[in-house]
Amino acid sequence: MKLIKTEEELKSLIAADEWMMAVITAVEKLQLPDSWACAGFIRSKVWDHLHEKEYRTPLADIDVIYFDKVNSLEKYEKQYEQELTKYLPNEPWSVKNQARMHVVNNSEPYQSSIDGMAHFPEIPTAIGVRLTNGRLEIAAPHGIKHLVSGIVAPTPYFQKDSPMHEVYLNRVRNKQWELSWSELQIVY
Repeated sequence: MKLIKTEEELKSLIAADEWMMAVITAVEKLQLPDSWACAGFIRSKVWDHLHEKEYRTPLADIDVIYFDKVNSLEKYEKQYEQELTKYLPNEPWSVKNQARMHVVNNSEPYQSSIDGMAHFPEIPTAIGVRLTNGRLEIAAPHGIKHLVSGIVAPTPYFQKDSPMHEVYLNRVRNKQWELSWSELQIVY
């Protein structure tokens, strides 16, 4: 396994990937409030790196999140997906406003995109990246240790004693990440 130890090393890994930078640049062009490319977009890159894969593992979608309490209807998300398609037409965009996503997790309203990320089911999925004044910025509400170590564990909201734990377990079973990344350590 090729280890990454710091956020700076993670930023360097992302910055060296032309495709990832094109995605992040497209997201920045939308100028959405509190926006991030996140989740599997970063997680898969890191796991591919840890497993020394020569080619990128295909993504089901590219998750983009933002936070806008004023325009919180789903129709706006679809419009932003269409706008992103103008920049990179062959990508599977998925845009979600975290101002409304708390309903999915049956939780209190989120206060920001990072708060939304903190409520993702798995710790290594709770990660975002964006360009701010030409520089990469990482958001990792639970840190990067699990991600860069190949450990899949639930975020606090999805822990074993939580009513949401079954959601975490179902995701881990359905995603079958261990088939693509054999050295992951999955906490059930």
